[in-house]
Amino acid sequence: MGAALCLLSAACFGAMAIFGKLAYDAGVPTGELLLVRFTLAAALLGIALLVRPGLRRAAPAPGRPAMTGRQVLAVAVGLGAVGYAAQAGLFFGALQLMDASLLALILYTYPVLVTVGAVLLGRDRLSPRRAAALVAASAGTLLVLLDAGGVGFHPLGALLAFAAALTYTTYILVADTVVHRLAPVVLSALVLTGAAGTLSGHALLTGGVHLDFGWRGWFWVTCIAVVSTVVAMLTFFAGLRRTGPSTAAILSTVEPVVTAVLATVVLGENLTVVQLAGGALVLSAVVVLQRQSVRAPRPSRDPARNDVAEPTAVAP
Repeated sequence: MGAALCLLSAACFGAMAIFGKLAYDAGVPTGELLLVRFTLAAALLGIALLVRPGLRRAAPAPGRPAMTGRQVLAVAVGLGAVGYAAQAGLFFGALQLMDASLLALILYTYPVLVTVGAVLLGRDRLSPRRAAALVAASAGTLLVLLDAGGVGFHPLGALLAFAAALTYTTYILVADTVVHRLAPVVLSALVLTGAAGTLSGHALLTGGVHLDFGWRGWFWVTCIAVVSTVVAMLTFFAGLRRTGPSTAAILSTVEPVVTAVLATVVLGENLTVVQLAGGALVLSAVVVLQRQSVRAPRPSRDPARNDVAEPTAVAP
């Protein structure tokens, strides 16, 4: 049951790029798409927290540096207001310019980037297996890009996609400082609230909010908020409790596969054989990195956590 919940979560996350393309086709602007997504998802998670008080309980976090409640709250809201709002803007900006399947492959370099960042920050160790996985992931990324000369490739879109991956990497590394101090659904609700606040302020400064994009647009934006945000998060947390973080992380690697399959079936997109090979290299590297995080000894400087490359509470 736990594995099925993790796979369902990955499928919901993977469908987001498809919903986004369909929302764009229905005339939904990027700013309004993000504002409705974050506001609706935050409200639904807030309702879930009211209905299920047990979702508010966080596991104890021994060995973590002391932080006041206000500091934790400020970091959580700031993650959404700055990091997640920026990452989502870059992701959906790239989605306007390039195929959803290619975007998914580029974005999914973020687990590898998180591992690199964790090593550089002294939170993790670079074992020979990890080093080999990083080389494989780099080679896979090169294959994806070097064979990306078709109509689905856009240089600016690829740049935005990499920027989204880098921003999400930073988001994860910062979230690692508070993720064990708040219940996952509480953290997600705070992050989404912060992101909604940023998008609301941006809308007010740039001419207001325009929500007259018709029922089709509302349907696809609602799918993004409900299916690819709320349902995806809740099923991930439910699966995580049953399988453990490393198994959940490995199962989450099906997310870009779901995106590629749905993009082929729904949008008529196609990846080349070389791009598929590159994507397989990247996904294989992610699996190796996640399995390694289980076996590696924890660094003495931070005994409470050695799994910063594992999936976090909020989706891309």
